[in-house]
Amino acid sequence: MTEILIVAGELSGDAHAARVLHALKSQLPELTAWGYGGDLLAAEGMEIREHIRDLSVMGIWEVLKRYGYFKKIFAELLEEIESRKPDLVLLVDYPGFNLRLAEKLAGKGIPVIQYICPQVWAWKKNRIPKMDRVLDGLICIFPFEKKVFQGYKLPVHYCGHPMVEETMQVSPGTGWKDGPKLALVPGSRLQEIERIFLPMMESAQLLQQEVPGLQIRIPAADKVCETKMHELLEAHPELPKVEIVPGQMRALVKGADAALVTSGTATLETCLLGTPMIIVYKTSALTYAIGKRVIKVPYIGMVNLVAEREVCKEFIQHEATPEAMSTALRPLLSETKTRDEMLAGLAEVRERLIADDGGARVADVLLPYLQKDPA
Repeated sequence: MTEILIVAGELSGDAHAARVLHALKSQLPELTAWGYGGDLLAAEGMEIREHIRDLSVMGIWEVLKRYGYFKKIFAELLEEIESRKPDLVLLVDYPGFNLRLAEKLAGKGIPVIQYICPQVWAWKKNRIPKMDRVLDGLICIFPFEKKVFQGYKLPVHYCGHPMVEETMQVSPGTGWKDGPKLALVPGSRLQEIERIFLPMMESAQLLQQEVPGLQIRIPAADKVCETKMHELLEAHPELPKVEIVPGQMRALVKGADAALVTSGTATLETCLLGTPMIIVYKTSALTYAIGKRVIKVPYIGMVNLVAEREVCKEFIQHEATPEAMSTALRPLLSETKTRDEMLAGLAEVRERLIADDGGARVADVLLPYLQKDPA
């Protein structure tokens, strides 16, 4: 029997790994999968040992509070690996846990592949020698990540970004009327909304004064975010009336003429949806000061990092003023040279991220470890 252990500790990792497992099983129907994951991996027949609802935590304090739980399941997983001896271990994102596990498995004769590279190119470059030492392979989702590992023996494969396939099927959401359309995407965390939502709304207010009939819609990641935005709007009745739409970020952005997007995954989603945007980021003064010292990349927007140039303007910290943002957004709302140039840049980024079956590409990297010699 051929066995693969998959460790995916977050919702996105569950989705990415499920596509890979589906592709693997089309080649190896007898393949048995077990490990950590969620409902999508379970639907592909994987035996779930720990569910992502228990594994996905964010922030140092939250992790410390659950230290006992993580220590316990880590020890249990090592025991089970020793007992079952899988043919391959596939670690999906979740680097804090997964790289520790890889280190424990190094030298035990079980191949260990990491799918989705930790952001060592931005910070924590000291992890690179460790990854070179404890991993048997690395599968990247951004083309520039391969360069980071030049000079190391670790085999690095670029298989495209899984979000390309996800966004190709998105249709523009209903609710937009004829006329100029602006989406505001303030992020999925309360801290982001508290810092950036009001400057975004003030920017939209300035634009409404300049662009007749401008529609403004805002996707809410969840009920908590939706409630916070309504609270902020109620406290500032001078701001425009806008529609907050829960859970429809991709469809809403797809239908917009332009978007104002908080730095993060949403900037890449917006790029892949083909909507021109500007990128904004605001955090605490302390976090910003620390970040400037440790983050060693020329841009914060992933679309610009992939393009290796500024396709979309970035407004960071004190630069994120309503006046500056509205000025940058104005030419993106109609047929202008600025808009055309950005659309061409977004298309270039999509092309670099590969559009065909990423799950099968990853499976092709993994199959040699799972296809046993009949002899």
